[in-house]
Amino acid sequence: QLVESGGGLVQAGGSLRLSCATSGRTFSRRAMGWFRQAPGKEREFVAAISREGSTRYADSVKGRVAISRDNAKSTVYLQMNSLKPEDTAVYYCAVDLAMVIRTTPSVWDYWGQGTQVTVSS
Repeated sequence: QLVESGGGLVQAGGSLRLSCATSGRTFSRRAMGWFRQAPGKEREFVAAISREGSTRYADSVKGRVAISRDNAKSTVYLQMNSLKPEDTAVYYCAVDLAMVIRTTPSVWDYWGQGTQVTVSS
């Protein structure tokens, strides 16, 4: 199971730190990532981290967000800075059983319920 937390309402330019706690299975050897879905839009890739710690970011968030993981706590984080209104979305944590980072949502295997992030202008 994946449980996200840390979402909320923030003003443009502000920061949020999302957390995703995993339980029931060890995902330390798997890629973990964050996706988001805004109303009326498709779910899109935000960031991912491999089991070795390699990271990949969507161009739209590069330089403003950082993904990290703590395998001892079975938790992955997404630090988001300089938030913009267009970052408003439900943010989902996911696990990919593949050994490489992939950005297509449909191939990821496990998903959390999502946490709402709203950025006001």
